[in-house]
Amino acid sequence: MAVNKMLKFVDVARDMPEKRVPSLRKQDYDEIYQEYAAKKAAEQASRCSQCGVPFCQTHCPLHNNIPDWLRLTAEGRLEEAYQISQDTNTFPEICGRICPQDRLCEGNCVIEQSGHGTVTIGSVEKYITDTAWDKGWVKPNAPKAERPESVGIIGAGPAGLAAADMLRKQGVQVTVYDRYDRAGGLLTYGIPGFKLEKDIVMRRNDLLAEGGVTFALNTNIGEDISFAELRAKHDAILIGTGVYKSRDLSGVGSGNKGIVKALDYLTASNRLNMGDKVPEIESGELNAKGKRVVVIGGGDTAMDCVRTAIRQGATSVKCLYRRDKANMPGSQRETQNAEEEGVEFVWLSAPKGFTGEGEVSGVIVSKMRLGVPDASGRQSPEEIVGADYTEGADMVIKALGFSPEDLPTLWDTPELEVTRWGTVKADFTTHETSLDGVYAAGDIVRGASLVVWAIRDGRDAADSIMGYLNARKVVAAE
Repeated sequence: MAVNKMLKFVDVARDMPEKRVPSLRKQDYDEIYQEYAAKKAAEQASRCSQCGVPFCQTHCPLHNNIPDWLRLTAEGRLEEAYQISQDTNTFPEICGRICPQDRLCEGNCVIEQSGHGTVTIGSVEKYITDTAWDKGWVKPNAPKAERPESVGIIGAGPAGLAAADMLRKQGVQVTVYDRYDRAGGLLTYGIPGFKLEKDIVMRRNDLLAEGGVTFALNTNIGEDISFAELRAKHDAILIGTGVYKSRDLSGVGSGNKGIVKALDYLTASNRLNMGDKVPEIESGELNAKGKRVVVIGGGDTAMDCVRTAIRQGATSVKCLYRRDKANMPGSQRETQNAEEEGVEFVWLSAPKGFTGEGEVSGVIVSKMRLGVPDASGRQSPEEIVGADYTEGADMVIKALGFSPEDLPTLWDTPELEVTRWGTVKADFTTHETSLDGVYAAGDIVRGASLVVWAIRDGRDAADSIMGYLNARKVVAAE
């Protein structure tokens, strides 16, 4: 009689992989979580209740078949678990590391609701795929037959790379264009190594190249090649540029030196850690060493900035957020990691201006309180009159989110329709834009969002592009 290896959540407690102690981990940019051993991964996977309606799967943007690969892991059938995991996810080892599981799959786990502690889904997902790489189970795409059609993808971030992967599986010729010198987008330059070590991203890029994807890097659309030329060159186009324009701050002193953009700061740090020469780090412009650092914002980008500043050797790091801890948009897990590493959070605080003559010396802070809920249901922050104070700072990092660039103007394509927010107007099901044969996916459509949503959009857009190419093929044959 077969022994049921699942439903162990009553007898086996939730157990995350061990974290390196803060005093050690804040000295480098290595990932902070240790790897599960095989026995521990199987034990934790066995806690899954295999419920009839898997809310973990429902709340995953990719609808990953989580219960099945947890069961296979518990049974020691790791290669099968990997195959099921990668059927729905182009980058499972990346999602296992950076997805906010506490807000998605794990946050909706049935046994979590019953008080037994969620299954450690993200850590098991990471373990499965890391094992697959170690064992040589991860192979480049080998389409059954090549097709003559070509697709140009603008943007080598998660949406563009996910679409490239899906299209190459069908034998389509794919070229990915990107302004940077390495593919990966924010995976490469925006997310620090302590959350996602860069060799993890580079090996995926290499795998795509081995599978036949062509990368045209250091290529700015509208400068090095026009959008019109790109459309003429390819049978279809996918826009997956992401959103890179930083939201700004106004107020007295906002032009002072020492007030920097989050993405500039993170990109400089990531470049240095990949071995690049970075003048802005050497000059101190984007280096927190020996400085009092204030980061403004409460999302995941802000968490990346505060934790990077700690590693650069800041004398103090404070994070200002206009709401309280319960209402911050970033991952609670990342907030806890930051607190452990010495970051001080100043809740219900918003910047009103900056002190300093030409160079920042402090942030003028307005104390806030939470008022009535706004249209989204969140309580709106209100200023407490007369409660202002100045927070000393030698460096201020603005992590207030991102907006889209003006693509119709940059690409001299006014007929490309955008929304009132500047995002590309695309059908949410087919990802078609206002231009024939041009599709859009990821943050450039939905606004700044999660990597897992960009992967989902890229994969869905690839399906629509295949339908478009197949329809053209039928018409041409008639």
